Amino acid sequence: MSPRNRPPSKDRMATLDLLRLVAALAVVCFHYLFRGEIAADGHGLAYEYASGAAIYGYLGVHLFFLISGFVIAWSAEGREFSRFALARFARLYPGFLVCMTISFVVLWMIADPNLQVSIPQYIANLFMFSKALGQPFVDGVYWSIILEIIFYGWVAIALFFGVFERWKLGLLACWLLICAGNEFWLGNGAVKLVFITEYGALFVSGVLIHHIYAHGRTSEAVALLTASFFVSTASMSAGRDWMLDHYGQAVPMAGLVVSNIVIYGLLIGAVMLRSRLAPSRLVLMLGGLTYPLYLLHQNIGYLAIKGLAPVAGSWIAFAATTAVMLLLSWTIWRFIETPARRKIIASLAPFTDAISMRISRKPIPAPAE
Repeated sequence: MSPRNRPPSKDRMATLDLLRLVAALAVVCFHYLFRGEIAADGHGLAYEYASGAAIYGYLGVHLFFLISGFVIAWSAEGREFSRFALARFARLYPGFLVCMTISFVVLWMIADPNLQVSIPQYIANLFMFSKALGQPFVDGVYWSIILEIIFYGWVAIALFFGVFERWKLGLLACWLLICAGNEFWLGNGAVKLVFITEYGALFVSGVLIHHIYAHGRTSEAVALLTASFFVSTASMSAGRDWMLDHYGQAVPMAGLVVSNIVIYGLLIGAVMLRSRLAPSRLVLMLGGLTYPLYLLHQNIGYLAIKGLAPVAGSWIAFAATTAVMLLLSWTIWRFIETPARRKIIASLAPFTDAISMRISRKPIPAPAE
């Protein structure tokens, strides 16, 4: 059966695909309906009846991190580190390359003074870690992708040394202690980046929710999950303070506590209700387009809304821009990202397998995307 006609995997949780879409649309609403008016690089239009709710949309990134912890733990169990690393590269880089290039070309052609780009900036962004090369991101949303890559790196290291499954709870406990220590006492910038301490508890929680789902509840796992929930809730104050510094307003702490309860409830509910929703092609598509949508929507969207609003009105500009972003994201996922991911895995798997065999001196399991 050709890849185009292959049905979705029965092991896939369709509820997680819908949850990804919820998270992505929340971030889109935050940028278009709240940040776009306030930020210097935004569209400058006020959505006064929606901004009070849209300000919560940035928490969609928190939901993404929680989902990522679950999915990456699921992907990593029983897998060779080389296969894991290859799958993560194939999942992230083709979509990033296409979306970043599209954003760069659009920004370059329109030449908005608030959204300027340069050739050196584009070249640095090809390596994803552009800030390490002294260049800003082509689009500000890339910061969260960098944190995802750091998380993947730690998981790959644990797989390499064969401790991911054997020492999982102990490693998560250590990570959680580092997160709490740095966020609440030390405040070291290098530690914050290397160990993702502001958001690490969300990744930890996602891994623990998967551990409980896959291996059953134990007192240690439940205790760690409870602790990670409280650490993730308390760590939200850093984001609140950043919002106050940059935008002059933020979600109150009580609202953040309730929001975090909802975020955890959404993932746990999606796992518990997994059998209620079949992994259809429609749901697979909705989940698949969320990554390109997240990468593309912000700066291009600001320009589109700014250009359309004087002619069509602010709300029609918002709706039309969102619809176009969804269509473009589907096109990239369907015709570029998915085929590229399969080709990368097929072409590089023999090479990465050979490396793993030399290191571990044992056969590699059957290929899996």
